[in-house]
Formats: sequence, C-alpha cells, structure tokens
Amino acid sequence: MWTRLRSVWTIPDLRKKILFTIGMLLIFRVVASVPVPGIDPTALSNFLKHNGGNLNQVFGLLDIFSGGSLAKNFSVLALGLYPYITASIVVQLLQPIIPKLEALAREGEAGQNRIAQIQRYITVPLALLQAFGQMALLVSIGAIQPSQFNLFDGNAFLPTVTTLTCLTAGTMFLVWLGELITENGIGNGISIIIFANIMVSIPQLLGSTLVSSSNTGGGISSGALTQILFLGGLGLAMIFSMVCVYQAQRRVPVQYPTKRRFLSGVRSGQQSTYIPLQVNSAGMIPIIFAQSILLLPTVLSNFLTYSSNKGLSGFFTRIKVVLDPSQTIYWVFFGILVALFTFFYATVIWEQQKMAENLQRQGAYIPGIRPGASTDIYLRKILYRVTLGGALFLGVVAIVPAFFNSNTSLASSLSAASLLIVVGVVMDTMKQIEAQMVMRNYSGFLN
Repeated sequence: MWTRLRSVWTIPDLRKKILFTIGMLLIFRVVASVPVPGIDPTALSNFLKHNGGNLNQVFGLLDIFSGGSLAKNFSVLALGLYPYITASIVVQLLQPIIPKLEALAREGEAGQNRIAQIQRYITVPLALLQAFGQMALLVSIGAIQPSQFNLFDGNAFLPTVTTLTCLTAGTMFLVWLGELITENGIGNGISIIIFANIMVSIPQLLGSTLVSSSNTGGGISSGALTQILFLGGLGLAMIFSMVCVYQAQRRVPVQYPTKRRFLSGVRSGQQSTYIPLQVNSAGMIPIIFAQSILLLPTVLSNFLTYSSNKGLSGFFTRIKVVLDPSQTIYWVFFGILVALFTFFYATVIWEQQKMAENLQRQGAYIPGIRPGASTDIYLRKILYRVTLGGALFLGVVAIVPAFFNSNTSLASSLSAASLLIVVGVVMDTMKQIEAQMVMRNYSGFLN
C-alpha cells in the first residue's frame, strides 16, 4: 500500500493536482470561519443547541452541506452547496421535459458546459430564496432578532440585504472552488467539498461526546467510550455494505458489429461488450428528497406560527406532530419515501439515456432479444429488478438512526446521506487516481 502511495507522489502532474486540491480545501476552511456581518454566531449556536427542537433535523440536514458553518459559527458559507445540488437535480429532471435541454445533453462536452452554466444561473435565485427562508425561519423561532433581519423594515433593510448577499456569494464561491478542483485538481470538486464538510465535523462530534461525558462524572465514562466504539463499528459495517452496493451491477451482454480490413479484403465480425446496470444508480438523491419532504411541514408550521390563518397553521402543526423524528411513523414514512424516490430517479435517468434506441441506431443487439421495443422492455425488467435491491437497501440504511437517541449528535453522523457521500467520493477519487496512473504506464493504484 505504501509503495503505491509513493508511486502516486512520484508523478509530477498528479502530485500537482493533489496539492492544488489540498490548497483549495484549505482556502475553503479559512473562508468557512468568516462570520456573516451583523449576526452573533455564539448566541445563535447556543439557541439552536438548547431550543432547536424539531428544527434540529432541518439544520442538521443543511449542516451536512456546510461543514458546521451554519450551527457552529454561521459563516458566509452557511448555505453550503445545497442550492447548487438542488439546481443540478432540477435541471436533470427537466431534461426529458424540455427538448432544448435534452438536445444540449446530447451535444457532448459543449452541451455539458452549457448545462453547467444554466445550473449556475439557477443556483443564484435558489441561494437567495434559501437564504431568505432560512433567515426568516431563524427569526420566527427567536434565534435572530427581527431588528437584524427584516426586508420590509427600513432600519433593518440594509443589514438584511447584506446578509442575503453574503450567503449567496458564499454559495457561489463554493461552486467556483469546486469547479477549480474539477479542472485543475483530481476532479469531482463539488463532491470533494461536501466530503470535506462531513469529515471535518467528525472530530468535533467525537470531542463534544467525550467532553460532555467528562463534565458529568469528572472523567471520560466507560459508557461514552463504549458508545463511540459501537457506533464506529456500526459505521464501518454500513460503509462496507455501501461499497458493495455501490459497485454492484448487472452486466447485460451486447453484440456490436465490427469490420476489419485484411489483405484478402474486409471481413465483418462481432464485438462483445456489456451494459452495466447499477444496483444503486440514484446515489444519495432519494434520501435528500425524502428528508426534505418530511421536514417541509415542520418548516411551514414555524413560518405560520404567527399567521392570521389559524386553520392552515393548525393543519401543518398537526402534521408536524405526527411526523416527529422521535415517533416510529416518521421513520416508516422515511424508509418508504426513500425506496419510492429510488425507483423514480432511476427511471428518470433511464429515460434520458434512451439505451434501446441508441443500440438500434448503432446496429447493436442483445443476444436472443429483438432490437427496438423488445430490447427496451427486456432492459426495463432488469432495471426494475436490480433497482428493487438498491431501493430496499437505501430504505433500511436510511432508518438506522431511528435505533439511537435522536439527540445524540454522534449517532446522527451515521446518517445514510453523509455515509453515501463519503463512500461515493472516495470510490470516485480512487478511480480518478487509478486512471491517471494507468495513463502513465503504471500498474495502477487499486490493483
């Protein structure tokens, strides 16, 4: 293993890419310590810690993508990359609906660059909208004073605009850093930044667990150490299973016609390959969808607390009580929604690929299956079968935190979304390094 790591370091351009990525991540962590002007981060952190209630689930989801920049110090990066992720999902889901987007997706690199530009354009209004909603939510629960944020108050108008501008600029700064890492670093810049956000929170969670334990008994209790060891072992088991599911695929054999030129003439033949159908082709997207939908009643009920429409406010309040994360029904709905969204997202991605149509256009075929509609039906059956396994797996993994105390921050770090991000980024990064080494006639990094 150490020999392979040394071989990575001996490649000059690969070494530059790694150092550039590390440098960008250091800049990101420095900027993450810059607070939003006019907001007291200490008072906000203490309020959310003791009075967050059900909204801790909301802020916990947002904190995954900001690396603690929301609840810890409310920095200019408090929004994280959540608006950009939302914009990416929206554009991807709109491609089958809008012909222009679908045409751009088929234009190769130029079309992908244009789609990325559209995603950045959509990110700006989404970041402004999320910043306004997030700040209004903090004001409604008393975490921030109305004098600090009120768009319709003349005295607070300038601080409000400053706060919205800083939060939106912070998100776009992260998008810019991610694209720099993609172009000049080891690739997958956006995912690497989210990965760094998750990893920097782990030492903080370990430290807070040990400190809280030592404060109660004058020393680190054996119960806290047992809890850390147990959760660590469970986390490793979940990561191992996620790696297996991440790499699992059903390979469907395909025959492509080929022509080879010999001295005696041109001879036709067949080339065998396969279509890899992933067991988990949706990644973490279904978990984010499901969690966002289940948290929506909580957010709306807090917005409508002081509304004159008591009927609507009471309706969302009752839903919030039913969907409390401490109740079993919340996790039942959560697991079901994750499974359903896994099927939905896998189907959307499949529709965009138009696999049967592309195979027929290239003259390729699956042995024993007629090209065209029969091929599409055959591939869909396989897709649904393999996706069923992935959906059940994601549904089970998503409800693992239900077996722990919801107030335990260390247990919340075992959330399926964060672990899937970690596994996916590490696997993709290893593949990037492997490809770079193989290009330079090395034996590779993974084997």
